[in-house]
Amino acid sequence: MYIPKYYEMKDYENIKDFITANNFATIVTNHGSTPTASHLPLNIEERDDSLYLSGHFAKANKQWQTIDGNDKILIIFSGAHGYISSTWYETEDVPTWDYQSVHAYGTGQLLNEEQLKKELSMLLNRYESNHLNGATWENLSEKTKQQIKGIIGFKVKVDKLEAAYKLSQNRSQNDKENIMKELKQTEKPLNSLLADAIKNQQ
Repeated sequence: MYIPKYYEMKDYENIKDFITANNFATIVTNHGSTPTASHLPLNIEERDDSLYLSGHFAKANKQWQTIDGNDKILIIFSGAHGYISSTWYETEDVPTWDYQSVHAYGTGQLLNEEQLKKELSMLLNRYESNHLNGATWENLSEKTKQQIKGIIGFKVKVDKLEAAYKLSQNRSQNDKENIMKELKQTEKPLNSLLADAIKNQQ
């Protein structure tokens, strides 16, 4: 993707933390000559100095048929974003939009049933382990586990990462302070998160 130099994030650990925190991603492939996309929660896992992203499709979602052996998969992770009014600047300028986005490019493979069970266990443990009697894979009944027949698991080995953090880096410190203040005052949760991201980027 197009990234102006001063918005480019190259710190691998920072990028990994970002996609882990924003793991509801968009996976894009081509079905013949037609682009197709799905929005899915993903597991992020490092193994043998490589980064892997795994998840699952509903079997009825034919995008899974484009995954195995495909070395041109794009996965998009998005964070907080929002409108930045130019009235928040010290001097006249045009308004803009601040955001964080990571593009991961990689090669896909489909999972067998045992691999899929592991992927589901990881995902459920992340979100259910803190709940009393959480619905982890291990706690599900055999009847419920049979629903695994209706999904297809996949894994993508990441070949390249691109990260754009457009967080008002080109503005003066006074402008940034005012931008953060104005975003917080909107009382919109996404704007508050964006203000935090701008602060953390300084």
